[in-house]
Amino acid sequence: MKKFKYPSVLTIAGFDGSGGAGIQADIKTASALGCFSTSVLTALPVQNTQGVRKIYPIPVEAVADQIEAILDDIFPDAIKIGMVHTSQLVETIVSTLGKYKKIPIVFDPVMVATSGHRLIEEETITAITEKLFPIADVITPNMDEAAILASMEVKTLEDLYAAGKLIKGLGCKSILLKGGHQDTSTITSLFYDENNQYHTFETIKLATHNTHGSGCTLSSAIAAYLAQGKTLFDSVSLGQQYVYKAIENGKDVETGLGNGPLNHFFNPQKLIKNEMV
Repeated sequence: MKKFKYPSVLTIAGFDGSGGAGIQADIKTASALGCFSTSVLTALPVQNTQGVRKIYPIPVEAVADQIEAILDDIFPDAIKIGMVHTSQLVETIVSTLGKYKKIPIVFDPVMVATSGHRLIEEETITAITEKLFPIADVITPNMDEAAILASMEVKTLEDLYAAGKLIKGLGCKSILLKGGHQDTSTITSLFYDENNQYHTFETIKLATHNTHGSGCTLSSAIAAYLAQGKTLFDSVSLGQQYVYKAIENGKDVETGLGNGPLNHFFNPQKLIKNEMV
């Protein structure tokens, strides 16, 4: 009798009880794209669509135990790493993953929430660049996060190009610099690949405040497409198309009093079943 396997995506990220960002967005995204989703909780932010009220830490030993429990049982085809807000967490995640064979990793350097709340400790940035960047196949900072990483103001497309060069010099394999915060009618994102070549992606800016969790969703979508066996470039391209459609289909829905979520299930796919060899 034939046996099958679902493409599996592991998300290592923070919590969002309001359901629009963090591991909730990651699970929804991977599921909507036909992948089986597993998760590891790194932090417990108390938040809603209006912002983050408080962050409760998860013991680093618990994070390591969670990672090992999943990787020993349901080994993923791709990993998305999101909220890693302390240097101890960075070290724990990197050292624990280092015990297993290498698989594609998408790192979303979550530093600033959609509401503008800063979510990361200053000393963590050095640990991220020195330890997480080298193991990630792609990092996906938005303009605020690019500004922090590049130590410069990032307001325009020209700034984004300059920041990309600086961040690439920190040891990234590839970078997707998200242009969603541009004050223009057309949004341009930049993908800086392993060969130091730039690729641009342009979309029309949608008139909506419902973008809560868009960064989490994009990084998870990229991981989901990688888990399906697609190339990194195709995964980046398809991931952005998915996010655009998710925003477009949720732009007129009122969920909460602040920045509402995306519509992750605008066109849900059935779980993909790959025949096992």
